[in-house]
Amino acid sequence: MAHAFDSVCGRCRRAGEKLFLKGEKCFTPKCPIVRRPYAPGVHGQSRSGGSGRGSDYGKQLREKQALRAMYGLRDRQLKKYYREALQKRGVTAEALLERLESRLDNSVYRLGYGASRAHARQLVNHGLFTVNGRRVDIPSYQVRVGDVIAVKETKRGKPVFLGLQERLVNKDLPPWLTRVDLYTGTVAATPTLEVHEIPVDMQAIVEFYSR
Repeated sequence: MAHAFDSVCGRCRRAGEKLFLKGEKCFTPKCPIVRRPYAPGVHGQSRSGGSGRGSDYGKQLREKQALRAMYGLRDRQLKKYYREALQKRGVTAEALLERLESRLDNSVYRLGYGASRAHARQLVNHGLFTVNGRRVDIPSYQVRVGDVIAVKETKRGKPVFLGLQERLVNKDLPPWLTRVDLYTGTVAATPTLEVHEIPVDMQAIVEFYSR
């Protein structure tokens, strides 16, 4: 188990930023990137100073991999989201973030039901949530304005939802989500996230795909 944890946290250390992949532990002094703020491996410390970080392409690749790790995506999924964002009017980086934030697993995470996006994805996979009253077990499902996301009534007694009141009392929601009650949230606006609000360089990712 410890090995699996280290492998996940190694993604943050390679990125040089917190990607918030492990839920509450990311906010404590026990976070590995706090204790070891350099890339994993025997040469990690020697590379952490920034020299030798590679070409522009290398930086763009690292940022792309960091974004993939944050949202738990495969390469082809992220590329598909980029192509969809490219078709929209406006800033491509912002459109890409909109697509990522609109995923159901991300919405479940943002509502506070999952400790991390990976945890939220598992909960969705197990069929614990409904959208507009219908069970949806596809993590990549794109939510829309007006959608009602809820813990399935027959699943609310599961151990994962015990102590929900205490967990959600101080949970800040993004402006595009509103909480109806303990088990229900609504997509009140188009999911948005400013590019400076995430620990990756979105423009570098756009440049990677536009090469």
